[in-house]
Amino acid sequence: MRALVAAVLALAAACAPGRARQAPGTAAGRPLVGVGLEEVEADRGGALRGKRLGLVVHRASVTADGRHAVDVLRGAGLNVVRLFSPEHGLRGEAGAGVKVAGGVDPQSGLPVVSLYGDKTQPSPEDLRGLDALVFDLQDAGVRFYTYSATMLLCQEAAAAAGVEFIVLDRPNPLGGERVEGPVRDDPAVVPLSLVSRAPGPLVHGLTFGEMARLANARRASPARVVVVPMRGWRRSMTWPDTGRPWVNPSPNLRSAEAALAYPGTALLEATNATEGRGTEAPFLLLGAPWLAPPRWLAAVRAPGFSLEPATFTPRASEAAPEPKHRDQECHGVRVRVTDPASARPYALGVALLHALRSDPQFRWRREGALDWLVGTRRLREALERGDSVEQIVASDEAGIEAWRRARTGSLLY
Repeated sequence: MRALVAAVLALAAACAPGRARQAPGTAAGRPLVGVGLEEVEADRGGALRGKRLGLVVHRASVTADGRHAVDVLRGAGLNVVRLFSPEHGLRGEAGAGVKVAGGVDPQSGLPVVSLYGDKTQPSPEDLRGLDALVFDLQDAGVRFYTYSATMLLCQEAAAAAGVEFIVLDRPNPLGGERVEGPVRDDPAVVPLSLVSRAPGPLVHGLTFGEMARLANARRASPARVVVVPMRGWRRSMTWPDTGRPWVNPSPNLRSAEAALAYPGTALLEATNATEGRGTEAPFLLLGAPWLAPPRWLAAVRAPGFSLEPATFTPRASEAAPEPKHRDQECHGVRVRVTDPASARPYALGVALLHALRSDPQFRWRREGALDWLVGTRRLREALERGDSVEQIVASDEAGIEAWRRARTGSLLY
């Protein structure tokens, strides 16, 4: 293990802010950014050899050439004995919110413990016999994407069991500089859930490796955390800058463009308008049967995005078994990213909600839906007060600046 720790520390130092490091480019078919999984493979497993490993993975836990983490680590001679799956399941086929059963992975023959079924955290029994729990999920960079909560709960369970927690780092598709939105309320105000557990503003600007370091530093009884950093990632990068192919981390997040819009357009999940599930472009096609697009379009402005009138009909599918307004023609917009560097997705989401509320047929999907999604009452209360989009976005600035200071010691890149 000492050799692995030494290698990790060297990589972290080389990637630290203020330290120049030449990007590897795409020579010999290698991607611009190498993820933690590929770094472990390049080291042939290193000091993980001989350890009994649990592995938290999903569909996007792959190398740039599409090989899954289970196959890569076993191919390196590592002893993977148990798999853990998050929301959407081990192979990423279950729709949002659909409970997933455990069992046996037919491709590897390994037992699978579901962390999105009867429980959301590994039990002591699940971790018994393991030397380390290895976490390799692709995040979306926003608090309500449930994988951040899964990571924190796995880290907590590993600490309690005395099992090492190893994060194979991956890019934040929104980049590491973009931080937007409100911090969550105290759990006494809005109870913690899988969509509100991650620290910081709604768009936090961390990789999972960095979030694990930050959370561990705040724990009274820290876990034994090791992060295998990426090679060549910079905080200014959005997904296209990484040179890596997009692999859907969940069935409805199907492109880098959708990922950049998602922290804003997913806010429509709390309303009676559709966020595009059941269409060819979830989180980019938005609307409802009762909307008047030209009037709605004129009311929405957000940096880095454009909106075009669109008509579409949501259909049921495995990814969206019961989409809103199923089989009904919806009128609305198609969101396009015009400038990834300046895009402010949360501001887009606030503008969308602000415009929607002016329609007499608008409704919240259920009481408290928006509070639950963003982890605070403040956004809904500001909208219902009639605050402007600019006022709402500006109200988060103090929390964002405090977060930027608080996270500094946990950054790896």
